[in-house]
Amino acid sequence: MFDFAHKIISPATYPCDLCALTHGHFGEREDWTTFLQESNFKIEFHHIEDFEQKYGLKDEYPIIYTRTSDSLKPLLNAKEIAKLNDVNELTRKLKSIVDVK
Repeated sequence: MFDFAHKIISPATYPCDLCALTHGHFGEREDWTTFLQESNFKIEFHHIEDFEQKYGLKDEYPIIYTRTSDSLKPLLNAKEIAKLNDVNELTRKLKSIVDVK
């Protein structure tokens, strides 16, 4: 509920640039949902604490990784994500980096 109120009252100060791109006031953006459903990826989402516990990594967040056979490789870091204006720009960027439908 706090996240919901925060996005409406003060969207410019919302702490997660990735969540701000992929989610609106009432949940996941339709364009993002469609992208996830149509992609060839096995996708996992983690909050910081869960991610750090599972993978033993600490980074500047938000960040998008891809998994190689033996490690995680950054695809988009926090600074790159912060420069994106909307979910469509995010999906175009991801499609240009990796082979996605």
